[in-house]
Amino acid sequence: MNNIEHVAIIMDGNGRWAKQRGLPRIEGHREGIKRVHEIIDASIALNLKAITLYIFSLENWQRPKNEVSALMKLLELYLRNEMKKLAKKNIVFKAIGNTEKFSPTIQKLIREFEATTAKNTGLILAGALSYSSREEILRAVKRMMQNNVSTDMVNESVFESFLDTAGIPQPDLIIRTSGEQRLSNFLLWQAAYSEFYFTNTLWPDFREKEFMSAIKDYQQRERRFGTVTTID
Repeated sequence: MNNIEHVAIIMDGNGRWAKQRGLPRIEGHREGIKRVHEIIDASIALNLKAITLYIFSLENWQRPKNEVSALMKLLELYLRNEMKKLAKKNIVFKAIGNTEKFSPTIQKLIREFEATTAKNTGLILAGALSYSSREEILRAVKRMMQNNVSTDMVNESVFESFLDTAGIPQPDLIIRTSGEQRLSNFLLWQAAYSEFYFTNTLWPDFREKEFMSAIKDYQQRERRFGTVTTID
C-alpha cells in the first residue's frame, strides 16, 4: 500500500454548481468553502503532512470585476474567521503564489495567518493564492540570480529550495474535480511524479467520502517512478 503524505486539490466547479441551481456564481464559492473545512479535517484525521488547495489562480484576475470583488470579500472573511480556528488544530498555513497582487488588507491577513501558525507542528495547509506555476518557476530563477547561485551549484534540490513550496513534500496525489483533466498551471514542477484522480463531481459536492475513495484508489496503484518492479 502506497504511503501518502501530500494531497493537492484543484477545486473546480463552483460556478457550474451554482448555475445548475439558478444561483449567482458566488453562492457556489460559498458552498465550496464548506468542503474546504471538511477536507482539511479529513486530512488531519489521515495524518497527512500537507494539503495544497488551488484557491485562486493568477489567471483568475481576468474574471469579471464583480466576481473577483466578491471572491476577495470571501477570501478576506475566510482569513479573518478561520485563522484562530485552524491555529488551534495545529495547522501550519503557508501561502504560495504572487500574493503581492492582493489588497494590503488581504496581504496583511495572509502574513498574520502564516505567523500565527508558524510554530505549529501539524498539517501544512498550502493555499495557492494568485498562483501560477510558470510564474513561480520564473520567480525561483530570479531568486537564484539575486542570491548569486552559480551554475555549477544548481541542481534539483537547490532549485526546489527557491520555489514557493520549499519545505513542503512533493504531492503524491493531485485531485481535480468537475470533470476537467488538466493541471491548469498548477504545481508543474512539483507534479513530475504525482498520481492523478479526476472526478466529475463538482467541488461543492465533493465530500469526505469521495476524498477517502480517492486516497484508497491512490494506495492501490503501483508507483514505479520510471523503474520496473519485475523483470520478464
